[in-house]
Amino acid sequence: MDALSVAVAANLPVLLWGAPGTGKTSAVLALGQRLGLPVEVVVGSIREPSDFAGLPVLRDRETWFAPPRWAERLAAAGTGILFLDELTTAPPAVQAAMLRVVLERAVGDLALPPSVRIVAAANPPEQAADGWDLSAPLANRLIHLDWTVSAESVAEGFIGGFPAPAAPLGQVGGALAGRARALVGAFLRVRPELVLAVPDGPARAWPSPRTWELAATALACTSALTPTQGPSLDVISGPVAYERVEVAGPGMERVRAELVVGAVGEAAGFELLSWLRDLDLPDPATLLADPTAPLPDRVDRVHAVLGSVVAHVAADGSTDAWQRAWTVIGRVARRTPDVAATAARSLAARRPHGATLPQAVLELAPVLRSAGLMP
Repeated sequence: MDALSVAVAANLPVLLWGAPGTGKTSAVLALGQRLGLPVEVVVGSIREPSDFAGLPVLRDRETWFAPPRWAERLAAAGTGILFLDELTTAPPAVQAAMLRVVLERAVGDLALPPSVRIVAAANPPEQAADGWDLSAPLANRLIHLDWTVSAESVAEGFIGGFPAPAAPLGQVGGALAGRARALVGAFLRVRPELVLAVPDGPARAWPSPRTWELAATALACTSALTPTQGPSLDVISGPVAYERVEVAGPGMERVRAELVVGAVGEAAGFELLSWLRDLDLPDPATLLADPTAPLPDRVDRVHAVLGSVVAHVAADGSTDAWQRAWTVIGRVARRTPDVAATAARSLAARRPHGATLPQAVLELAPVLRSAGLMP
């Protein structure tokens, strides 16, 4: 339930897998009520492709793909949760029509507001009435969470009432989001074969550039949720105030694992989490402030450090930070010029308006030429 709350707060499309009658729909409705968001429940098994692709009608001598009423209500509200229920009972044609809705928030010719969250629920095909396997393109657009219940939680719910999912809050813009993307990018440099691994048959989560993007957002969001933050921070999708949940330590580690593995699958997800656990990276601000601060020796860690530095500079936006970053790149260039060249290209693209080139750039001439930034 914590992972569901974090996914909704971060505007990550999520799919709950669970047996019938385990409270998936109730949890989503309770979360929407707690957040003050309208919830539109759309059951895939009783819908047609036109309910997602739009019904073609003639308007002003042009064809208009008219959206259904549930989409118009969400658009009018400006926010909300679109709950796609019984996904595995939707036939392949309906699943195909859902693709644009999940990825682009588009229903026919109507664009849903960016703050509309996508939550889906499904029974395993063998437990669903006339169940269908989830199509690979649709599965690759969602974070997959296994929805399980314990006898203890059910017993406590009947005695004391079932709790509504909490609504987390975190600051996940700028440096945090950039650092998470840099870490995922550094990992994929070490394991390039995990960038894309299309399954041969029906599958849930599997790695692709799209799902690595979901994993990076999950990393950034769970890194932001700490007990020390105040209640006025913004979530990654915009300035929407949510009541904060205290999830930290082992609990947040588990939520992070649920979301990352739910995005890219068990093999790739646990390998990324293990790699991140072994990293011991210096803080980017410390490196910019102290030219003699030690740098890691391993190449993958150097990639991660420079990516974090560039992300920090991009979020900071100041000329001073941008100029200091060239000193860090210069130190790396003396040992691993190819790694420095990649970071130099990213840093050069983020040059603040009016910033002058520091003296360190002249020492990097060979590296800049190899990066195509200097004749």
